Amino acid sequence: MPDQRLTARGTLDLVTDDGTFAELPSPAREPGPDGPLAWQGYDASRARAAERTGEEESVVCGTATVAGTRAVLIAFEFGFLGGSLGERTGDRLEGAYTYARGHRLPVVPLIATGGSRMQEGMVALTQLQRVARQSALTREAGLPQMAVLRDPTTGGGWATLGAGADVILALPGAQVGFAGSRVRPPGADPTAYTAEAQVAAGSADAVVRAEDLKETLGAWLRLLSRTDRGTPAPVPAALDTPGLPATGWDAVRRARSPERPRARAYLDAYFAHRVEISGDRCGGRDPDGILCGFGEHHGRTVAFAAQTGTGTRPAGYRTAARVIRMADRLGVPVLTLVDTPGAANDAEAERQGAGAAIAEVFGAVAGARVPVTTLVIGEGGSGGALALAAPGNTWATPDSYFSVIAPELAAAILKRPPEAIENTADQLRVRPQDLVELGLIRGIVRGPGQEGAP
Repeated sequence: MPDQRLTARGTLDLVTDDGTFAELPSPAREPGPDGPLAWQGYDASRARAAERTGEEESVVCGTATVAGTRAVLIAFEFGFLGGSLGERTGDRLEGAYTYARGHRLPVVPLIATGGSRMQEGMVALTQLQRVARQSALTREAGLPQMAVLRDPTTGGGWATLGAGADVILALPGAQVGFAGSRVRPPGADPTAYTAEAQVAAGSADAVVRAEDLKETLGAWLRLLSRTDRGTPAPVPAALDTPGLPATGWDAVRRARSPERPRARAYLDAYFAHRVEISGDRCGGRDPDGILCGFGEHHGRTVAFAAQTGTGTRPAGYRTAARVIRMADRLGVPVLTLVDTPGAANDAEAERQGAGAAIAEVFGAVAGARVPVTTLVIGEGGSGGALALAAPGNTWATPDSYFSVIAPELAAAILKRPPEAIENTADQLRVRPQDLVELGLIRGIVRGPGQEGAP
């Protein structure tokens, strides 16, 4: 397996197509003796670093194709003063981002850094503001940013180029964290500062083996470099196409059946291939409650947020909001699959900000400039389901229902006996055909080519 402590150019060789890398010209800057702080011995340290690595700075910037997709790549050279950021590093980073915007190219930082350069003091630290500004401008331009976390990725490099990217991939075992190994509190658990821990905490999307990195990065670049802002995502065909439910309770029972198709089955049938994001970027994941990412459908990129039939947790809603907002910035249409008995409502969910998380999804859907298409594939339980539903562009399968509240809970609130639950389901008018008649959904989706399919 390739070594994740590869040099900058070794890393570029690992991920780029042969012979395609072209280095960008470096901005000219003539610093005073020993840098902006006149730090004694700094020039000598730089000279030794240059002799040891063959590089003039801690980053190498250029363009290349990655599995066929052209991008701007920023590779850190950890052997050059620990991959630290200084004033001339900032010049190169700004130049790379400016070139990317001018040529409408995605940006891929391949990070290996210990942080800001002490010999340049606050001058070095303020380069993080330059980097953040360039990243924000690139985001506003609708261009994707995909970071690869090498070993180590710490300090300001992690807090800007890394954690600020749209998609974050990491090499196995890489040291990742804001605090470097020499500045952590005594006794700090070292496993918290790893790529695997960052994925588990929802702060990175995936750990990818070095030998798989080019293929994985290429798949992301292909998907996120396509835009189709004005065309809605086609509605998936229903995978199980029985007749419509006769009663409200029949609709509820069918939606709760363990035999009916779930989100993964729909995604597998809909996409030729897909990649998933993971985590809400603030400490949480909900892998059992919602699946989010981007996929290819008939040559087009479509983003997806698909509930899996369980009670969606706050981290799941925040992850869904994240993918919808990312798709909106990049001009990618969105498909949502609704399937939940309702939002998770235990005490821990409340402590994790359930209401605010659901509000984020409502806001992301309402504010999206790209088309959002929704298919209800199972249970549509109250606001926890409605948050992902596109107003005016929601469809339903025959084995689904949508309700203001579960019939059992409605009966309990109305102080009705258990034997009244089925009648309550009828009164709530939760069947797909009821929802069409009420004007709440556009139609009922059936199998390909069947009557009623959109």
